[in-house]
Amino acid sequence: MRQPLFALAALAAALAMPLAHAQQKQIKSVGITLGSLGNPFFVSLAKGAEAKVKQLNPNAKVNALSADYDLNKQFSQIDGFIASGVDLILVNAIDAKAIEPAIMKAKKAGIAVVGVDVAANGADATVQTNNVQAGEIACQYIVDKLKGNGSVIIQNGPQVSAVIDRVNGCKEVFKKAPGIKVLSDDQDAKGSREGGLNVMQNHLTRFPKIDAVFTINDPQAIGTDLAAKQLNRKNIIITSVDGAPDIETALKSDTQVQASASQDPYMIAQKAVEIGQDILNGKKPAQQMTLLPSTLITRDNVKDYKGWQAPR
Repeated sequence: MRQPLFALAALAAALAMPLAHAQQKQIKSVGITLGSLGNPFFVSLAKGAEAKVKQLNPNAKVNALSADYDLNKQFSQIDGFIASGVDLILVNAIDAKAIEPAIMKAKKAGIAVVGVDVAANGADATVQTNNVQAGEIACQYIVDKLKGNGSVIIQNGPQVSAVIDRVNGCKEVFKKAPGIKVLSDDQDAKGSREGGLNVMQNHLTRFPKIDAVFTINDPQAIGTDLAAKQLNRKNIIITSVDGAPDIETALKSDTQVQASASQDPYMIAQKAVEIGQDILNGKKPAQQMTLLPSTLITRDNVKDYKGWQAPR
């Protein structure tokens, strides 16, 4: 009798396996709070998240909101997600440290929280561009173009982790080139076109010779180029980070913008949702931070670049 009983037990175990797999927790609702949906980067991020969520569960609900760089608004949005019973929150933290109480509240409610684009204290995981590498390749381009000699500016921005990492990557590259003189590295151009314009106007007035400028994002690069045009300053190499639609246009037209280290917001969001799904089912990522590589877009290769708005 032992053999038939053993066979029955094995059959029961085999039948139970698909059932156990089917009982995996499925994402039913996702809340996303982003810096600003007026920025195409975050629009692409929201689209990438929604596409991955719908792939996992076509009936899932996705609610993407713009925090408009307002910390209190982001707190309220996370409270709203908790109240509505979402399974997963993707958060683009306005302030990495200050947002922690809201994140801990969400986690206490059994919600998985994944940071996107920038660090968020307390999050289960974070997915972002390798911003150190992005800063490195954008500034190595400058060093190569100047053949290791010249006066340059690092145009800084809001002190979120992504910006700090980009600047640090750039500084490391410039340190290795003794002939590169950094004229300024601490002016915050606010991550905006207007900020880039204003800061660059001041630098152009202050410094008679500027060979190159690294800006921490594309809007600042566009503003920097505009300032150079207004003051009739030429032969300045401008590089940045993002690979945004505006920079694609700038690289194809008569500007001094020469290169941008690209980000892929769509893929950042897709990876974040995948990790969130795993966390909900008890599988934590091997590392808390997942970094996606950046590639350099230049005037030579921009025609082959699949940008943020490319169909997926």
